[in-house]
Amino acid sequence: MELWSCRNIMFIFLTVLIAAKGMEALSESESESEESSIISRFQQYLKINTAQPNPGYKEAAEFLISEGKELSLESQSIEFVEGKPLVLLKWEGTNPHLPSILLYSHTDVVPSEHAKWDHHPFSAHLDSHGRIFARGSQDMKCVGMQYLEALRRLKARNFRPLRSLYLAFSPDEEIGGHDGAEKFAQSEIFRRMNVGVVLDEGLASPDAHYRAFYAERSPWWMVIKAVGAPGHGSKLYDNSAMENLLKSIESIRRFRASQLDLIKAGLKAEGDVVSVNMVFLKAGTPSPTGFVMNLQPSEAEAGFDIRVPPTADPESLERRIAEEWAPSSRNMSFAFKQKASTRNKSGKLLLTETDSSNPWWNLLGNAVELAGGKLGKPEVFPAATDSRYFRELGLPAIGFSPMANTPVLLHDHNEFLHKDEYLKGIEIYESIIKAYASFNDHGRDGASKDEL
Repeated sequence: MELWSCRNIMFIFLTVLIAAKGMEALSESESESEESSIISRFQQYLKINTAQPNPGYKEAAEFLISEGKELSLESQSIEFVEGKPLVLLKWEGTNPHLPSILLYSHTDVVPSEHAKWDHHPFSAHLDSHGRIFARGSQDMKCVGMQYLEALRRLKARNFRPLRSLYLAFSPDEEIGGHDGAEKFAQSEIFRRMNVGVVLDEGLASPDAHYRAFYAERSPWWMVIKAVGAPGHGSKLYDNSAMENLLKSIESIRRFRASQLDLIKAGLKAEGDVVSVNMVFLKAGTPSPTGFVMNLQPSEAEAGFDIRVPPTADPESLERRIAEEWAPSSRNMSFAFKQKASTRNKSGKLLLTETDSSNPWWNLLGNAVELAGGKLGKPEVFPAATDSRYFRELGLPAIGFSPMANTPVLLHDHNEFLHKDEYLKGIEIYESIIKAYASFNDHGRDGASKDEL
């Protein structure tokens, strides 16, 4: 009897063990299947060619609206300019009177030199190392899809947001956002949304910290023109157009070097200095074989892309331009093709507070930590994003793209994002969205840390 009992117990134990192993294998299989579906949806979005100057906006909008409907989100396609749809998805909160959360991204991407990529930029190729190669994998289709995947998880866990959540997928960011974000921010539609905070794009981080941006540098696109008497190519003239322009270029080069030295010495981050880059040089008299070689030109022009941080003194910089870089005494002039202000109409600097006066910043850091990550020091975004149109309204806007341990490859050849970083980013956004959507008006988190 005792022998039978032992055998019976052993049989039951083995049966349970086998069943447990089977359940474990099934769970792993389901997890792998879910991961595969998540990556597949990302690849579908990446394969839509939305490169400027002829983005496939219609196909992108159809895909995004389909994803929104699958998640039972309210959806609409809005065209402030014909042929440039902005897709707006909504998950209404249980208290829709509270200011809402805007999860913002743009659908367009920059052009690519296909021959210089290892894989076609719209193939969304997943290599054996787990890297997904595609234009937009970092800038910023990853973020738009991570929003959607985070909402998918929250809905599966029966989460109900206190605040309404909006997802905006906007056109034209890569060419200034004037027909997308700018018109959206100025619209009656946006006013009725009652937005309390905006999340927009950030940058990848080469180390384990996630980067968050509270401001950005304002673009000043400037053309300097020099004029002078034409003359024979053999004669040394004083104040020729080319001579004077070269003097200006040298002065600008020295200023540029001084700003770069601050970065190299670790005294300032890239976003904290004034950057100046020459983008074109135009001079000379054309001939059938190129240019006339024995004629000094009477006009010469150079174009510069200047980026001004909100902490800089714009009046001082403009005086430098007028007195040193393009002085009228040397027959020179300058004009701005674009000159964005560092302040809004009320005179307030275009930046988002990162101290206790802004609970959204603290919520972001806490949520990232709860998801197993860590924020680095607050930064000024080195380039321009659509966040400026929301900051001009006085709204807090935070640039954040969760890509740790990743080289910065936006606008570069072979732009890629590792699938593990993409999946981790979904967890990060799930934590952030839950924290933001649960935040109440009384300055405390509507959900406890344990609940988050």
